[in-house]
Amino acid sequence: MSGPSRVLLDARDVSKSVRGPEGQLDILSSVSLQVHSGESFAIVGASGSGKTTLLGLLAGLDTPTSGSIALDGHALEQLDEEKRADLRRRLVGFVFQSFHLLPALTAEENVMLPLELEGASDARSRAREALDAVGLGHRRHHYPAQLSGGEQQRVAIARAFVHGPRLLFADEPTGNLDQRTGHHVSDLLFALNQDHHTTLVLVTHDSRLAARCTRHVELDNGRILRVVNQGERAAS
Repeated sequence: MSGPSRVLLDARDVSKSVRGPEGQLDILSSVSLQVHSGESFAIVGASGSGKTTLLGLLAGLDTPTSGSIALDGHALEQLDEEKRADLRRRLVGFVFQSFHLLPALTAEENVMLPLELEGASDARSRAREALDAVGLGHRRHHYPAQLSGGEQQRVAIARAFVHGPRLLFADEPTGNLDQRTGHHVSDLLFALNQDHHTTLVLVTHDSRLAARCTRHVELDNGRILRVVNQGERAAS
Protein backbone atom coordinates (compact mmCIF):
# COMPACT_ATOMS: atom_id res chain seq x y z
CA MET A 1 0.00 0.00 0.00
CA SER A 2 1.51 3.33 -1.06
CA GLY A 3 2.00 6.17 1.36
CA PRO A 4 0.35 9.58 1.18
CA SER A 5 1.22 11.79 -1.79
CA ARG A 6 3.42 14.80 -1.12
CA VAL A 7 2.15 18.35 -1.00
CA LEU A 8 2.99 20.13 -4.26
CA LEU A 9 1.17 23.41 -3.55
CA ASP A 10 0.79 24.88 -0.07
CA ALA A 11 -1.02 28.22 0.40
CA ARG A 12 -1.31 29.63 3.91
CA ASP A 13 -3.44 32.64 4.94
CA VAL A 14 -3.16 34.16 1.47
CA SER A 15 -4.76 37.58 0.96
CA LYS A 16 -4.71 39.88 -2.03
CA SER A 17 -5.75 43.53 -2.03
CA VAL A 18 -5.46 46.27 -4.63
CA ARG A 19 -5.87 50.03 -4.48
CA GLY A 20 -8.60 51.53 -6.61
CA PRO A 21 -10.30 54.91 -7.02
CA GLU A 22 -12.58 54.12 -4.07
CA GLY A 23 -9.81 52.81 -1.81
CA GLN A 24 -8.66 49.31 -0.97
CA LEU A 25 -10.37 46.34 -2.63
CA ASP A 26 -9.94 42.96 -0.94
CA ILE A 27 -9.95 40.25 -3.62
CA LEU A 28 -8.84 37.30 -1.45
CA SER A 29 -8.93 36.99 2.33
CA SER A 30 -7.04 34.40 4.41
CA VAL A 31 -7.16 31.57 1.86
CA SER A 32 -5.39 28.36 2.90
CA LEU A 33 -5.25 25.16 0.86
CA GLN A 34 -2.99 22.28 -0.10
CA VAL A 35 -2.78 20.41 -3.40
CA HIS A 36 -1.11 17.01 -3.45
CA SER A 37 1.04 15.58 -6.20
CA GLY A 38 -1.00 13.74 -8.82
CA GLU A 39 -4.46 14.84 -7.73
CA SER A 40 -7.07 16.85 -9.61
CA PHE A 41 -8.23 19.95 -7.75
CA ALA A 42 -10.85 22.53 -8.74
CA ILE A 43 -11.40 26.11 -7.63
CA VAL A 44 -15.09 26.94 -8.01
CA GLY A 45 -16.98 30.19 -7.63
CA ALA A 46 -19.12 32.79 -9.33
CA SER A 47 -17.63 35.54 -11.46
CA GLY A 48 -15.77 37.96 -9.20
CA SER A 49 -15.22 35.43 -6.41
CA GLY A 50 -11.43 35.62 -6.79
CA LYS A 51 -10.73 32.26 -8.38
CA THR A 52 -8.61 33.49 -11.32
CA THR A 53 -6.67 35.77 -8.94
CA LEU A 54 -6.02 32.75 -6.71
CA LEU A 55 -4.80 30.69 -9.67
CA GLY A 56 -2.40 33.48 -10.66
CA LEU A 57 -1.00 33.58 -7.14
CA LEU A 58 -0.62 29.78 -6.93
CA ALA A 59 1.25 29.84 -10.24
CA GLY A 60 3.57 32.64 -9.14
CA LEU A 61 2.24 35.00 -11.82
CA ASP A 62 1.47 37.50 -9.05
CA THR A 63 2.41 37.87 -5.40
CA PRO A 64 0.01 37.98 -2.43
CA THR A 65 -0.45 41.04 -0.24
CA SER A 66 0.07 38.74 2.74
CA GLY A 67 0.46 35.05 3.43
CA SER A 68 2.74 32.46 1.85
CA ILE A 69 2.63 30.06 -1.10
CA ALA A 70 5.06 27.19 -1.62
CA LEU A 71 5.34 25.43 -4.99
CA ASP A 72 7.25 22.17 -4.77
CA GLY A 73 8.81 23.43 -1.55
CA HIS A 74 9.87 26.79 -3.00
CA ALA A 75 8.46 29.84 -1.17
CA LEU A 76 7.23 31.97 -4.08
CA GLU A 77 7.22 35.23 -2.15
CA GLN A 78 10.96 34.81 -1.52
CA LEU A 79 11.77 34.54 -5.24
CA ASP A 80 12.15 37.41 -7.69
CA GLU A 81 10.23 37.33 -10.97
CA GLU A 82 13.11 35.75 -12.89
CA LYS A 83 13.37 32.84 -10.46
CA ARG A 84 9.57 32.40 -10.36
CA ALA A 85 9.55 32.31 -14.17
CA ASP A 86 12.31 29.69 -14.16
CA LEU A 87 10.29 27.58 -11.69
CA ARG A 88 7.22 27.82 -13.93
CA ARG A 89 9.23 26.80 -16.99
CA ARG A 90 10.46 23.69 -15.21
CA LEU A 91 7.32 22.61 -13.38
CA VAL A 92 4.17 24.21 -14.76
CA GLY A 93 1.92 24.14 -17.82
CA PHE A 94 -1.02 26.46 -18.55
CA VAL A 95 -4.31 26.09 -20.42
CA PHE A 96 -6.52 29.18 -20.67
CA GLN A 97 -10.11 29.86 -21.72
CA SER A 98 -8.86 31.83 -24.73
CA PHE A 99 -6.42 29.53 -26.43
CA HIS A 100 -3.46 31.96 -26.82
CA LEU A 101 -2.17 30.29 -29.97
CA LEU A 102 0.03 32.37 -32.26
CA PRO A 103 -1.94 32.79 -35.51
CA ALA A 104 1.14 32.89 -37.78
CA LEU A 105 2.35 29.49 -36.52
CA THR A 106 0.98 26.06 -37.40
CA ALA A 107 -0.35 23.74 -34.71
CA GLU A 108 2.99 21.93 -34.68
CA GLU A 109 4.97 25.17 -34.46
CA ASN A 110 2.78 26.43 -31.59
CA VAL A 111 3.47 23.23 -29.64
CA MET A 112 7.17 23.39 -30.48
CA LEU A 113 7.54 26.96 -29.21
CA PRO A 114 8.15 26.31 -25.47
CA LEU A 115 10.67 23.59 -26.34
CA GLU A 116 12.50 25.85 -28.77
CA LEU A 117 12.70 28.55 -26.11
CA GLU A 118 14.44 25.98 -23.90
CA GLY A 119 16.81 25.05 -26.74
CA ALA A 120 15.53 21.48 -27.09
CA SER A 121 17.03 19.74 -30.12
CA ASP A 122 14.09 17.33 -30.45
CA ALA A 123 11.33 19.96 -30.34
CA ARG A 124 9.64 18.85 -33.57
CA SER A 125 9.43 15.16 -32.74
CA ARG A 126 8.16 15.87 -29.21
CA ALA A 127 5.56 18.31 -30.58
CA ARG A 128 4.31 15.64 -32.99
CA GLU A 129 4.04 13.12 -30.15
CA ALA A 130 2.05 15.65 -28.09
CA LEU A 131 -0.32 16.38 -30.98
CA ASP A 132 -0.78 12.65 -31.56
CA ALA A 133 -1.68 12.29 -27.87
CA VAL A 134 -4.54 14.80 -28.24
CA GLY A 135 -5.69 13.27 -31.52
CA LEU A 136 -4.46 16.05 -33.80
CA GLY A 137 -1.40 14.57 -35.50
CA HIS A 138 -3.21 14.85 -38.84
CA ARG A 139 -3.78 18.59 -38.29
CA ARG A 140 -0.25 19.57 -37.36
CA HIS A 141 0.31 21.73 -40.46
CA HIS A 142 -2.91 23.69 -40.02
CA TYR A 143 -2.99 27.25 -38.66
CA PRO A 144 -5.24 28.23 -35.72
CA ALA A 145 -7.75 29.96 -38.05
CA GLN A 146 -8.17 26.62 -39.86
CA LEU A 147 -9.03 24.77 -36.64
CA SER A 148 -12.27 24.61 -34.66
CA GLY A 149 -12.42 25.95 -31.11
CA GLY A 150 -12.14 22.46 -29.67
CA GLU A 151 -9.17 21.67 -31.88
CA GLN A 152 -7.45 24.91 -30.86
CA GLN A 153 -7.93 24.03 -27.19
CA ARG A 154 -6.48 20.57 -27.82
CA VAL A 155 -3.43 22.20 -29.43
CA ALA A 156 -3.16 24.41 -26.33
CA ILE A 157 -3.27 21.31 -24.12
CA ALA A 158 -0.56 19.65 -26.23
CA ARG A 159 1.58 22.77 -25.85
CA ALA A 160 1.01 22.76 -22.08
CA PHE A 161 2.02 19.10 -21.75
CA VAL A 162 4.86 18.92 -24.26
CA HIS A 163 7.62 19.68 -21.74
CA GLY A 164 6.30 17.20 -19.16
CA PRO A 165 5.10 19.57 -16.42
CA ARG A 166 4.40 18.25 -12.95
CA LEU A 167 1.55 20.71 -12.51
CA LEU A 168 -1.06 21.92 -14.99
CA PHE A 169 -3.17 25.03 -14.33
CA ALA A 170 -6.35 25.29 -16.42
CA ASP A 171 -8.41 28.50 -16.24
CA GLU A 172 -11.97 27.87 -17.52
CA PRO A 173 -10.60 25.44 -20.15
CA THR A 174 -14.07 24.66 -21.53
CA GLY A 175 -15.54 28.15 -21.17
CA ASN A 176 -15.40 29.02 -24.89
CA LEU A 177 -16.60 25.62 -26.12
CA ASP A 178 -20.01 24.09 -26.72
CA GLN A 179 -21.12 21.41 -24.27
CA ARG A 180 -20.16 18.40 -26.40
CA THR A 181 -16.72 19.78 -27.30
CA GLY A 182 -16.14 20.96 -23.74
CA HIS A 183 -16.86 17.47 -22.44
CA HIS A 184 -14.36 16.00 -24.90
CA VAL A 185 -11.67 18.50 -23.84
CA SER A 186 -12.31 17.85 -20.14
CA ASP A 187 -12.08 14.08 -20.79
CA LEU A 188 -8.69 14.72 -22.37
CA LEU A 189 -7.46 16.77 -19.39
CA PHE A 190 -8.44 14.09 -16.89
CA ALA A 191 -6.97 11.32 -19.05
CA LEU A 192 -3.65 13.15 -19.21
CA ASN A 193 -3.82 13.75 -15.45
CA GLN A 194 -4.30 10.04 -14.80
CA ASP A 195 -1.94 8.68 -17.47
CA HIS A 196 0.97 11.03 -16.70
CA HIS A 197 0.23 11.64 -12.97
CA THR A 198 0.35 15.37 -13.66
CA THR A 199 -1.30 17.41 -10.93
CA LEU A 200 -4.32 19.26 -12.36
CA VAL A 201 -5.63 22.52 -10.88
CA LEU A 202 -8.80 23.77 -12.57
CA VAL A 203 -10.58 27.10 -12.24
CA THR A 204 -14.19 26.70 -13.28
CA HIS A 205 -17.74 27.89 -12.67
CA ASP A 206 -19.00 24.51 -13.92
CA SER A 207 -20.02 22.36 -10.95
CA ARG A 208 -20.11 19.22 -13.12
CA LEU A 209 -16.48 19.71 -14.12
CA ALA A 210 -15.49 20.35 -10.51
CA ALA A 211 -17.30 17.18 -9.44
CA ARG A 212 -14.91 15.12 -11.57
CA CYS A 213 -11.93 16.31 -9.52
CA THR A 214 -10.51 14.58 -6.47
CA ARG A 215 -11.32 17.69 -4.42
CA HIS A 216 -12.60 21.20 -4.94
CA VAL A 217 -12.84 24.42 -2.97
CA GLU A 218 -15.76 26.81 -3.23
CA LEU A 219 -14.88 30.51 -3.17
CA ASP A 220 -17.25 33.35 -2.34
CA ASN A 221 -16.16 36.98 -2.12
CA GLY A 222 -12.53 35.94 -1.84
CA ARG A 223 -13.01 33.44 0.99
CA ILE A 224 -13.17 29.65 1.02
CA LEU A 225 -16.67 28.49 1.91
CA ARG A 226 -15.77 24.81 2.05
CA VAL A 227 -13.49 22.10 0.72
CA VAL A 228 -15.28 19.10 -0.79
CA ASN A 229 -13.73 15.66 -1.22
CA GLN A 230 -14.94 13.27 -3.90
CA GLY A 231 -15.95 10.71 -1.28
CA GLU A 232 -18.02 13.27 0.60
CA ARG A 233 -19.99 14.05 -2.56
CA ALA A 234 -20.65 10.36 -3.16
CA ALA A 235 -21.91 9.96 0.41
CA SER A 236 -24.19 13.01 0.29
